[in-house]
Amino acid sequence: MMAHVGGPETPKQIARRHRRYARPGSRQFRIVDEATGQAVGWIGYWEREWRGEDVYETGWAVLPEFQGRGIASAATLELVARARAQGGRRFLHAYPSVDNAPSNAVCRKAGFTLLGRFDFEYPPGNALRCNDWFVDLAADYD
Repeated sequence: MMAHVGGPETPKQIARRHRRYARPGSRQFRIVDEATGQAVGWIGYWEREWRGEDVYETGWAVLPEFQGRGIASAATLELVARARAQGGRRFLHAYPSVDNAPSNAVCRKAGFTLLGRFDFEYPPGNALRCNDWFVDLAADYD
């Protein structure tokens, strides 16, 4: 599942990330299958500076056996609404690898606009060619 973001993590890295995500107010959420109540992934957003502007960044992961069902797209639409309601930043960005067709499709389905490609370093020391997708949280979507 980590092929597009630098490869697998060690158990220590996973535990450290899980502790951060579990903190109240982290803006990291479990994605739950409505039919079974089973956790099938996560989605979240966080603050970052991008090209001189304060923005939110989002990311997600869905377990392989639940992929291809529209779960990530539905979760992303919910996350956009949540970020819009919270306020604080005008834009929400997603940076999937150019080779990650499913995550790029999630961005399209969730109404993001493609700004272009760029090189992103993630994890540190690893060059990643990404698409820069964004949604304007201040736009009127009635």
